Amino acid sequence: MHKPGDVVLGGLFEVHYTSVFPELSFTSEPNQLTCQGFDTAGFRHAMTMAFAIDEINKNSHLLPNVTLGYSLYDNCATLVIGFSAALLLASGQEEQFLLQEKCLGTPPVLGIVGDSFSTFSIATSDVIGLFNLPIVSYFATCSCLSDRRRFPTFFRTIPSDAFQVRAMIKILKRFGWTWAGLLVSDDDYGLHVARTFQSDLAQSGGGCLAYSEILPWGEDPAEVKRIVEIMKKSTARVVIVFAHQIHMIQLMEEVVRENVTGLQWMASEAWSAAAVLQTPRLMPYLSGTLGIAIRRGEIPGLRGFLSRIRPDIHISSSSNNYGHSMVMQFWEYTFQCRFAPPPAGWMEAGGELCTGQEDLESGGAELLDVSDLRPEYNIYKAVYALAYALDDLLQCKPGRGPFNGHSCATLQTSEPWQLMHYLEKVNFTTSFGDQVSFDENGDALPIYDVMNWLWLPDGRTKVQNVGLVKKLASKDEELTLDDDKIFWNFDSKQSPLSVCSESCPPERNTKKAVMGCSITKT
Repeated sequence: MHKPGDVVLGGLFEVHYTSVFPELSFTSEPNQLTCQGFDTAGFRHAMTMAFAIDEINKNSHLLPNVTLGYSLYDNCATLVIGFSAALLLASGQEEQFLLQEKCLGTPPVLGIVGDSFSTFSIATSDVIGLFNLPIVSYFATCSCLSDRRRFPTFFRTIPSDAFQVRAMIKILKRFGWTWAGLLVSDDDYGLHVARTFQSDLAQSGGGCLAYSEILPWGEDPAEVKRIVEIMKKSTARVVIVFAHQIHMIQLMEEVVRENVTGLQWMASEAWSAAAVLQTPRLMPYLSGTLGIAIRRGEIPGLRGFLSRIRPDIHISSSSNNYGHSMVMQFWEYTFQCRFAPPPAGWMEAGGELCTGQEDLESGGAELLDVSDLRPEYNIYKAVYALAYALDDLLQCKPGRGPFNGHSCATLQTSEPWQLMHYLEKVNFTTSFGDQVSFDENGDALPIYDVMNWLWLPDGRTKVQNVGLVKKLASKDEELTLDDDKIFWNFDSKQSPLSVCSESCPPERNTKKAVMGCSITKT
């Protein structure tokens, strides 16, 4: 999706959650990858960036006389697609779009908002850094991205996993859980967490890991079954999972099949608010989950902006107009129709044509749900961080600038590396009251909500906020919990007991645990 401007910002979002690779015979020109599985939440993420830029353009106090534009790409949850889009943005070779009425070309992209997954951000930042182009992620949490030597232009508006791990350990200690299992995804996100968690847990003296297992990417039912068998046999009643929604879906299928109950789940930010897991089939097992969640925020005006989204039916969906096709794909997915000309056999099978006048208020409930803005709030902050940095750059006084000879950058001559200087120093407060700034590693001020999953008597599910964890000026973590609000999915309606001593097998007096915790039989 493209919009012209004096300065253009790039965006990388997951608007589809999978892709299909073509068969390569090399007897003809290879086909392109095809994206499948429209992700309405991902589309809302992209539209949040569009909204933020639209709001900034209407603000006479921020970047006056400057119009921001955007160039938003769908990574289709596939590294090669997101990586290609990032290179297009960095090199200025993206699809051409109208700048002025009589001028066609590609403007410079001074910064990028994205990517989502840590693995994607690592690959993208490795290369984007060569262009000295700042990239601000809203969802990549791997602590490895705090390495300033390797990722000098990477910033993020979400705390790193290093803080999240310490927050988890804080919760473990709060309830006296000294014996727990750890499951992580088989990627940079999960593997870095596994190393950090074991190290930090040992240093804290807060307990031991009964087991530490890696959840596979892709279909591997035998491996998932093996892991669930370990969980089933273990006496650890607390299970901590740092993984993505897809891993949890696969894991819970086996948990239900094996009917593994009596566990206290602890969720990382990647799935702590995942609606796809809050189903009548899974909630008997997952109810009572405690999770670390991205800070919720409010974005006044976003819902109205989303409700006014409309496709331009005068532009063909096959016209290679990327920006328009994203909206058209959303429209076709939401209203289960197709724009003309429809695919072969669509009309014959009883399919309907889209008019572009369908009622979004009645059919677009998922898009318009702004009651729990978490990734969206981080995207909003990322866009504003880039805008404030650019505003500071343009307010530079000649002869008092930070560059060679005390010079300043101008709108016409500014380079991405010059924006970096100001982005490192940006400091502002959102309308929701949250301060936004970056530390020496490009990390955001650490703050998380603590969430609790409830299964209500009428069959509905509720994810409620029961606390907050944040970093203090002393560098320590402060955990605030409302114990009276927490729902425990146990007959006792109380916090479960999960301690080292419970793991001792009857035939042994002492057992060496994963982290070297010596457990004496009682």
